[in-house]
Amino acid sequence: MRRSKLVVFPILLVAFATKAASAQGLADDRPPPPADKKEEEPQALTPPELEKFVDADYPPEAQKAGLEGSVTLALEIDATGKVTNVTVTESGGNGFDEAAIEAAKQFLFKPATRAGKPIAAKILYKYAFTLKAPPAPPPQEEVAPATGELHGTVRIGAEGVVDGASVLITDANGRTIATKTAPDGSWSASGLLPGKYKITVAADGFETFKADEDVLANQSTDVVYRIKPKSDGTAEVVVRGEPPPREVTRRELSRRELSRIPGTNGDALRAIQSLPGVARPPGLSGQLIVRGTAPQDTQIFVDGTPVPIVYHFGAFSSVVPTESIEKINFYPGNFGAQYGRAMGGIVDVRLREQETDKKLHGMAQVDLIDARVMARGPIAKGWTFFVAGRRSHIDAWIGPLLESGGGTSVSSAPVYYDYQAFLENKLAARSRLRIGYFGSDDRLKIFLKGPIEGEPAIAGNLGLHTGFGRVQALYENEVTDNLKVRANAAYGYDATNLNAGVLKLNIDTNPLSSRAEVSWKTTKWLTVNVGEDFLWTRSRLDIRAPVPPRPGEADPGPIQSQRMLSRQATRDVLRPAMYSELELTPTERLRLVGGGRLDYTSDTKKWDPSIRTSARYAIVNEFPKTVAKAGWGTFSQAPSPQETDAVFGSRGLRSNRSIHYSVGAEQEITRNIDLGVEGYYKDLTSLVSRVPTENGAQYQNTGSGYIAGMELLLRYKADDKFFGWIAYTLSRSMRRGVNNEDLTQFQYDQPHILTALGSYKLGRGWEVGARFRFVSGSLYTPCTGIGGFYDSAAGAYECITGAAFSKRLPAFHQLDVRVDKKWQFKAWALSAYLDLYNVYMHQSPEDLSHNFNYSRSTYQKGLPLIPSLGLRGEF
Repeated sequence: MRRSKLVVFPILLVAFATKAASAQGLADDRPPPPADKKEEEPQALTPPELEKFVDADYPPEAQKAGLEGSVTLALEIDATGKVTNVTVTESGGNGFDEAAIEAAKQFLFKPATRAGKPIAAKILYKYAFTLKAPPAPPPQEEVAPATGELHGTVRIGAEGVVDGASVLITDANGRTIATKTAPDGSWSASGLLPGKYKITVAADGFETFKADEDVLANQSTDVVYRIKPKSDGTAEVVVRGEPPPREVTRRELSRRELSRIPGTNGDALRAIQSLPGVARPPGLSGQLIVRGTAPQDTQIFVDGTPVPIVYHFGAFSSVVPTESIEKINFYPGNFGAQYGRAMGGIVDVRLREQETDKKLHGMAQVDLIDARVMARGPIAKGWTFFVAGRRSHIDAWIGPLLESGGGTSVSSAPVYYDYQAFLENKLAARSRLRIGYFGSDDRLKIFLKGPIEGEPAIAGNLGLHTGFGRVQALYENEVTDNLKVRANAAYGYDATNLNAGVLKLNIDTNPLSSRAEVSWKTTKWLTVNVGEDFLWTRSRLDIRAPVPPRPGEADPGPIQSQRMLSRQATRDVLRPAMYSELELTPTERLRLVGGGRLDYTSDTKKWDPSIRTSARYAIVNEFPKTVAKAGWGTFSQAPSPQETDAVFGSRGLRSNRSIHYSVGAEQEITRNIDLGVEGYYKDLTSLVSRVPTENGAQYQNTGSGYIAGMELLLRYKADDKFFGWIAYTLSRSMRRGVNNEDLTQFQYDQPHILTALGSYKLGRGWEVGARFRFVSGSLYTPCTGIGGFYDSAAGAYECITGAAFSKRLPAFHQLDVRVDKKWQFKAWALSAYLDLYNVYMHQSPEDLSHNFNYSRSTYQKGLPLIPSLGLRGEF
């Protein structure tokens, strides 16, 4: 509060000449004039006028108490206008009298006059003391105050979260905002003025938790609170959260980590490449290589629905944008019985569950790679919607970049799209239904000025298109605390279209898939999981191509010299499966999971049984926690459709088989830092290999091999300032095509993979991060001798190859840096970011290129420094 200008007014004025006049203005006491004489003219009289006003000091105690008042003063003013005496005629108390007297003594007046002559006077003066708020600024000058946000999670122990806890946020003036935690334990409050806030968390059965938090302008503060159950144990407490993994290893990344890892352009699925066990794929390939297996050995799911690809052309972005993702579960091996048809790893992307805050939210982002938009919010009767779309524009700059680097003449670089649209309804407190559509589309057109060197049959226009779409329905219901149901079904299309000269590959597929699982906790120590996993596809084939060579075998020469095969057909493949698992917790420290799975494959007409087991034991069950873990399981993977095709493949094949072994430990070091170490071994048998025969070659289950490795992850779990980790993988992947061959290094073998990254919030909306990677170079099959030999029939030279994948390119290493800045306004936020890929511009070799007769070779280098500058607005 502040004191406004005080109100001043005269009460009564009487002037004096030589005789004094009273404050009430008494009449002249001379006798009246004689009656016979004319009455004298009255003399003109003017009161004093205030010329200098002085503010009184507002009494501090009265101001603090919010008191107002007034004081009536008698002021004696001389003929010069000065105040000569001040007395109180009506007191205001509370210190107002003294303040008014001191101020009035300093007043200056224009003196009173009679007939134009200054005279002394005495007046009554009322001095008022009032408290008033400062005047509001003009509307056109109003500026919304800078605000901040609080985001938090209420947890119990290491794994659980508390649903429905009351969270009270109180500011310094006692104003309170109340909210509750969501099923995942999260809560948030936005539009908070900067300052200190008291946070109180209360939940039935728990001790009340209190904390003080500072909210800063234009910044978001993230906190994690851990509350304790009451010691009397009289209340029934329901804690909601995910149980420990049913697999030996599950790596889960938070949304902040997914969007802030440097070198990924904020792409959630590209963040997987920074985890242990994930090899670096060849440049711009978009492959996912897990624990020494081939890319096709790892399956990708979106909320349980299989999808054919994970990255767009060039691997600049994934097929599902970060804004649509809640979390990613990554299983590098030894996964549970709910997953099958894979010997590598599993990536299960969980789409975000829609909030029910009854507000409309939106986002728009543009950078040098792509542009995207998103909107979500309520509709009616409990329904919410989510729509998002993205389109790349790298074609504007990467085409010239590739051509300037000595590559093929590119007229149109890759263009990709992806899109998502969902409706969701919270049917009850513990159930939800979601229906929607998501998909991806990639197109590439290249114009070749002349034939590719060594491939005269490929010239002119080259086109490549891949895409997929899925209509999906998802239903989840926690019927009771002990009974849960999750089911989904999807139908859609997959498309692969390649046209390059005489080559043609058009495959259009319609897959139908479903998954359902019932989880029943029969007792405190036993949970039973039973489920089905169904997949049916119908494919239309239009193919003209040569028979593919064996991995690493001699170059078969130009396409025009090879025998071409054609195939036009419609083909159905059926792959149903069922599984069951038992989760046992006989003691608080021990958790055992055992399960079985049965898969059928119509193209091999065989059943494949699998058995999986895993165990976790808490050696130390309190902080700092120490956990030992181990797993064993059998896994099968059906041959690819090409390998069992009537024209391009062979009949009588069986599924590839592998046995996974793993053992490891997890150790908490601090509340935020933990260390995980795991060793693994995969025994590979019955691998489908292309074997030479008298009539050429055919596919047989004669391959074998092994994969052995060790993974280390030292991680700082995300807090309100920092997250980061150091990941190191040491591995060896070996294969043989037939039993009497020697083991050789597998095409995707990478012995050393090191990643170190971190991201730190500096304050005021700034965040900086860096990522460094060092990876063993890729393997390649060398050309031996001085040069190749000339094939007169093909009219070109052919390479004389050495041993398959016997040489390795120089090591890859790279530093990426990311800088983010966020401005928080009252109703929306603006972010800017700069992601620098390959900061010190080390262009690691990606492959070898040869001259026309293979007498000389040079490295094909990777991309140079690539900056991605972007803006993002959201509300």
